[in-house]
Amino acid sequence: MHKLIMAISMMLSLAGSSAARAQGQTEALIYKNPSCSCCDAYADYLQQNGFKVTVRETHQLAPMSRKAGIARDFEGCHLAHIDGYVVSGHVPVSAIRRLLGERPAIKGITLPGMPLGSPGMGGAKQEPFTIYEIGDGAPKVFAKE
Repeated sequence: MHKLIMAISMMLSLAGSSAARAQGQTEALIYKNPSCSCCDAYADYLQQNGFKVTVRETHQLAPMSRKAGIARDFEGCHLAHIDGYVVSGHVPVSAIRRLLGERPAIKGITLPGMPLGSPGMGGAKQEPFTIYEIGDGAPKVFAKE
């Protein structure tokens, strides 16, 4: 009987810690072009790294990016809203975690274009990724990875 109680207690404890982890997931809302498969791969990448991801398809990425403060030359492949910040393009999760940990007074970060080897993109990485911060002024380098 004692072993049964211990087993039930352990199962409830494990279930509780799994639920707490699920509740503690950071939500990511990704807007993407309906025909873009690399954006789907990026959404999978975020999910694999602990984010709770919702994907919405749109043909309005450019106007949405402008509204978010992202200049055309700094626009990424898709646009995400994560915990009060915008994240544009195939930004590595390490940069997102840094953003969320430091919580700088900026609008968000962007990895312009569709660099080979970036999360969700195929191919080999050619050079360090330059991730820019999106603020009120000209974009500045946030990280090089």
